[in-house]
Amino acid sequence: MEAVEPFAHGYTETRAAKELRASRMSASRWNRAWARGGSAALAIAGSASLPLLDEERFVRLEAALLHSPAAYGWDDQCWTLARIRRVTGRMFHRSYSLPEVWKRLTRHGWSCQVPARNSGSRRRRVTTCVPCNSAV
Repeated sequence: MEAVEPFAHGYTETRAAKELRASRMSASRWNRAWARGGSAALAIAGSASLPLLDEERFVRLEAALLHSPAAYGWDDQCWTLARIRRVTGRMFHRSYSLPEVWKRLTRHGWSCQVPARNSGSRRRRVTTCVPCNSAV
């Protein structure tokens, strides 16, 4: 709705884009929408696509993650993003990127725990994902 103000004040699309910190093409699109339908035309209609992992599937995934990683063939008790991605792929036959997995987890209250120091046998730090209300 901030896009309405510059155009209502008579700003050019270029100046409106600078004011709004957006591209000129976005400002042009907003200006056309505003000219056709007023402020209501700029209302957010929501996501243009269905969520990749809807609520029902996330509930199923979360139930699966409450089991230990050993139940899925890993030796230790750490859920990493890569492991969660693999379990999600197995369950729903769909490939997700690590940032997508992380976004879904944080939206549902999960956080990460990073070890205070690296183990001598590991070259890189492994981030563990846990629900925020977990006692882990």
